[in-house]
Amino acid sequence: MFSNKMIAGILIPVVLEQLLNSIMGTADTMMVSNIGSAAISAVSLVDSINILVIQAFSALAAGGAIVCSQYIGQQNKKMANESARQVLFIITAISIAVSVLCLGFKKPLLRLIFGSVEADVMRASETYFFYTAISFPFIAAYDSAASIFRAQENTKGPMLISMISNAMNIVGNAIMIWIFHMGVAGAAISTLVSRIFCAVVVLIQLRKDRQPIVVRDYLKIRPDWAMIRRILGIGIPSGVENSMFQLGKLAIQSTVSTLGTTAIAAQAMTNILENLNGMAAIGIGVGLMTIVGQCMGAYRKDEAVYYIKKLSVIAEVAIIVSCLLVFALTGPVTVLGGMEPASAKMCFHMVIWITIVKPIVWTLAFIPAYGLRAAGDVKFSMAASCITMWLCRFCLCVILIRFLEFGTMGVWIGMFADWTVRAVIFTWRFHSRRWLRYKVI
Repeated sequence: MFSNKMIAGILIPVVLEQLLNSIMGTADTMMVSNIGSAAISAVSLVDSINILVIQAFSALAAGGAIVCSQYIGQQNKKMANESARQVLFIITAISIAVSVLCLGFKKPLLRLIFGSVEADVMRASETYFFYTAISFPFIAAYDSAASIFRAQENTKGPMLISMISNAMNIVGNAIMIWIFHMGVAGAAISTLVSRIFCAVVVLIQLRKDRQPIVVRDYLKIRPDWAMIRRILGIGIPSGVENSMFQLGKLAIQSTVSTLGTTAIAAQAMTNILENLNGMAAIGIGVGLMTIVGQCMGAYRKDEAVYYIKKLSVIAEVAIIVSCLLVFALTGPVTVLGGMEPASAKMCFHMVIWITIVKPIVWTLAFIPAYGLRAAGDVKFSMAASCITMWLCRFCLCVILIRFLEFGTMGVWIGMFADWTVRAVIFTWRFHSRRWLRYKVI
């Protein structure tokens, strides 16, 4: 059994890391928004692509962490170390390939997705995408190594590295934007530098003997295809699921871009605020994967069920508190962000509805699913999530915006429908106990 102190030791650093990342992202956006609507629109549009890619890397890393945590639950240190080496190898290799493709097809990709946006927004988008695409291998390396630390219950190390990196990013943004007047390029360069820092530091920390999993001689790692298939067998469905979510957001963003710069800016800030009020609960879900993974590796299935229930309750409390805090901060944030009055009013209206609906359905829609994935039930999660996302989040959204003229609120009505259907599906799946039949290792 995990004691309350152990659970707190796992969850608190992850929650703080997620919150800090979101808060720093909000501060980052506020700095960029002072450059003008074209700049924040460009960053928002490109980030919808970047997040699609980064979430795929994160899901692949999480798949590797599940394999590592189950080996740790079995007390099999040798295989835990080998799985960690293969996680680093395959995800870094994939990220380099993706980075090269994005850099090579930068302009056609942006014009294909956002061809209808204004010319100044497109120019800023091309600049921002260039620098952020270079950072993909570094963020992938960090995600892989950080997930390995979390698999062995060390969540404090990645948190500290992330804190320093975020501080570097904010200071860098201030220098690049307000002192050197580099605009969007300055924000992108600052992000690139902070991600390089994260990758270098976390890989150095992974070499030290003070933890169960130690990885050295990175350039000597060679592929073990049997282990890679095991990792990708967990990581790919989760990666597809996360990527489909982000692809859906990207498709929705394309629809929102037809509503004009005011709507794009309002939707961009609302997305940030909605992410912020969910970060604490997402951190709890990430920590839950380590706990359930170790329980399943040690064949303690009753404990896995117990911890999913317990952490779902904790996540619900976190969601309620976070939603109320973000709602209280929405007005000041829109003012400090220099948003135009029309955009700020639109943003505030959407946040009101998010604050009402999210505490009702979000927790059951997402938190149990983290536990199910850690047990190996990834294909069901992928299928259910993709179906609800495309039917509710995308199709309903497009109908509401393009045909019924709901404006940006159509995005959130589709989102609320998606959360509700997911909550019903994953509650049923959890209570069916079918997810306990899977075997990862």
